[in-house]
Amino acid sequence: MTASQTTTTAGELRGAGLRVTAARVALLETVRDGDHLGVEAIASGVRDRVGHISLQAVYEALHALTAAGLVRRIQPGDSAARFEGRVGDNHHHLVCRNCGAVKDVDCVVGHPPCLDPVDEAGYLVDEADVTFWGLCPECRP
Repeated sequence: MTASQTTTTAGELRGAGLRVTAARVALLETVRDGDHLGVEAIASGVRDRVGHISLQAVYEALHALTAAGLVRRIQPGDSAARFEGRVGDNHHHLVCRNCGAVKDVDCVVGHPPCLDPVDEAGYLVDEADVTFWGLCPECRP
């Protein structure tokens, strides 16, 4: 993590109304550097950057960062939650049924919410959450 990355990340945390701590900076950078990471992988990445952090502290920080819109939580199917740094663009995901790999896929139509329901039932729809399931290139026969 460079000094300029840390400064930018700290500014984003402040801008979201969050207290800036070394653990939160490391966590946000770990999520952004990763690829749809689970909590254990995030905790390991944070420990590599700043030393010891409890799993509970990781969960609490992820909750705060998700609520602030700095990270996105996804939970495809019955799998454990994963986190990503790509936020605010209403993209979707490809998930491998065999190995669980997750990849981003851009908006289906090109503008949020990407899909329009047949009946909006009075809702003002601003986001669509689509998961495409199949086999990744490594798992395909």
